[in-house]
Amino acid sequence: MERYCQSCGMPMPTNDYLGTNADGSESTDYCVYCFEEGKFNQNCTMDEMIEHCIGFLDEFNQNADHPLSKEEAIDNMKKFFPTLKRWKGTY
Repeated sequence: MERYCQSCGMPMPTNDYLGTNADGSESTDYCVYCFEEGKFNQNCTMDEMIEHCIGFLDEFNQNADHPLSKEEAIDNMKKFFPTLKRWKGTY
């Protein structure tokens, strides 16, 4: 079962990608880029997170079987992000 960051949706295939809780333990919910020492690194809305993540589209498309256009990627994130723990119930 593949883990995804519950803030940005990034896959977290190994523990190297896990953020940290306030007590220093690994967070199994959030990635190292979104969550450190029990706090989110970015105080943002879901739409702002999508704008941030779209900046990594070229990197994502390098390994994709079907590269996405910017519009397709944004549409997919707008459907996927509301299912993530950080954004659930806020949109």
